[in-house]
Amino acid sequence: MEKMSQVNDATGFSSQNANARQARNWKQQLLALAGVMLTLASTPGQAAPAIRNIVLVHGAFADGSSWAPVISRLQRLGYHVTAVQNPLTSLADDVAATEKVLQRQTGDVLLVGHSWAGAVITQAGNAANVKGLVYLSALVPDNDESVSDLLTRLQAPMAGLAADAHGMLWLDQPARFRQVMAADVPLKQARLLAAVQQPIASASFGGKVGHAAWHDKPSWYVHTTQDQALPPAVQLRMAGQIGATVWSVPASHLSMISRPATIARLLDRAAQAASR
Repeated sequence: MEKMSQVNDATGFSSQNANARQARNWKQQLLALAGVMLTLASTPGQAAPAIRNIVLVHGAFADGSSWAPVISRLQRLGYHVTAVQNPLTSLADDVAATEKVLQRQTGDVLLVGHSWAGAVITQAGNAANVKGLVYLSALVPDNDESVSDLLTRLQAPMAGLAADAHGMLWLDQPARFRQVMAADVPLKQARLLAAVQQPIASASFGGKVGHAAWHDKPSWYVHTTQDQALPPAVQLRMAGQIGATVWSVPASHLSMISRPATIARLLDRAAQAASR
């Protein structure tokens, strides 16, 4: 009996030693794994976090609410979205309004400009946190060039608009608004858009871009093939001159309203590409 007791005690002691060794091995392996993960996380050259901020800049005869159908879709995809409210009083004023919004973003930004706002993002896009530019049926000046200069260079002058006594350009006749801006938008909605539109100072088109951000940052151009405000052929010429990736959409000038799902999907693709 005594021998049996000694054997049992010895066996139990051996078992305890084995369990202790196993626990130490597990602990060492976990510490080693944690060290590897920490090293990988701090190693230079690792992939940067994906862009989660998208800033949208509206054009003439519109305001920030024109982006609402696109905003709701981008938010469902998890993006932090901000629409700039341009005063449309000068290029400098609109750039300043956009820069203030960019300064409030935490992390990298995809900057998007529609129509006139192409000129705005071409200048404001020089901000360090802007990682990509999307031009939506937009005007794209070069260095030291105004929108007026650009349209002259492209032989595509604006027609049918005259400034009022205050130097403002309006497109406030509902039928004309729909024809030029929103031919594929339901009539009732087009009338609402015409009613809330914002005029633009004619002098804005004379403001010159200093340095065009598209020289340094990736760009995408959404070409609207049924556009009556900015001829589709002119859009393609600008997109080609800046080396942008081109996406064509069968839509009017206000494609963010008539094709919001498509525009949101393209912006998501641009944000993912600019994150790489």
